[in-house]
Amino acid sequence: MAFVLFNLAAVAALVGIDQAIKLWAVNALQPVGAMPFIPHVVELRFVLNQGMAFSLLSGKQLFLIIATSAALLAVAYVLFFRSRGKYLQQAAMILVLGGGIGNLIDRVLNGEVVDYINLLFMRFAVFNFADICVCVGVGLWVLVIFLEELHGENAKGQ
Repeated sequence: MAFVLFNLAAVAALVGIDQAIKLWAVNALQPVGAMPFIPHVVELRFVLNQGMAFSLLSGKQLFLIIATSAALLAVAYVLFFRSRGKYLQQAAMILVLGGGIGNLIDRVLNGEVVDYINLLFMRFAVFNFADICVCVGVGLWVLVIFLEELHGENAKGQ
């Protein structure tokens, strides 16, 4: 039971942080459009994204909502039924689920996602906290898979 409650609390915390930052962006950043955060490196820029990463599938909200919901159900299954005792995998699933739910809330309620982080030192899409959670979570998940493969090969060699 503690495992489930911890996972739910962690996911809820990430969703709460994401939604609080987006609420701030709508109230404080939208009126000004952009403001420097780290001069010449990062600016906070208000952008509404109707698609997913890099505005892919822009305007396909129903598809994005259904696909995201299905993917998040699969991630939730792995988190709650396959991650017990696998702390790195658990962290990865929490990050992906929290970030995914944060952006799904925007998509369902507003039809678009609030983005606000713009890296000035490279040409990159404007993104948000939820996107960071998903990307770091997927990166950890890839690491988990790699480590499991490595561990499996070492076990075979012995």
